[in-house]
Amino acid sequence: QVQLVESGGGLVQPGGSLTLSCAASGSALDAEAIGWFRQVPGKKREGVSCISNSDGRTYYLYSVEGRFTISRDSAKNSIYLQMNDLRPDDTAVYYCAAQMSATVEAMCQMWGPIEFWGQGIQVTVSS
Repeated sequence: QVQLVESGGGLVQPGGSLTLSCAASGSALDAEAIGWFRQVPGKKREGVSCISNSDGRTYYLYSVEGRFTISRDSAKNSIYLQMNDLRPDDTAVYYCAAQMSATVEAMCQMWGPIEFWGQGIQVTVSS
């Protein structure tokens, strides 16, 4: 049943860096878009960054643009989120997700149903 598996979370100091990984399998491999979302208790889940599986186009949440970079490795069926200059408000549970039919803009802004979700991984930015 598991089709998206995240790894790489943890505790880092403000200004530090961390890289998240997501390995896809099964039906998730056929997704048009795949990306990273995050959620803090009491707040809405938000799209951090999404990437197109067909042409590699990307989308970033404005608050992370210039600090985070999403990438993919087709040979490994994986995507990554390189996070630099981390801030305390980046603290959240980060989820990998895949959507069968969507542009990266539509996926990250959650305009339609997202079929596949990972279990989530904690990222904590604190001194």
